[in-house]
Amino acid sequence: MKALSTIFGLLAVLLSNIMCAVVAYNYCDLLWGSQYAGYSAPAGTAFLYAIPYIIGIVVCGILAVVFKKRYSKA
Repeated sequence: MKALSTIFGLLAVLLSNIMCAVVAYNYCDLLWGSQYAGYSAPAGTAFLYAIPYIIGIVVCGILAVVFKKRYSKA
């Protein structure tokens, strides 16, 4: 169970790093597009891409805590 706790903890950290990269890229793309290419969506809509990542990070964090508690009981 300790290995599962570690895996889900690392997965949560990895997801947070990927989330930052995806949101930053899309924010810059929408910012540039709204200024020069005529996009109608504001750059702030790029933060909507963070919602699934946040859900995944929370689930991985909860699973890591649950597996750690189960490991410490055994």
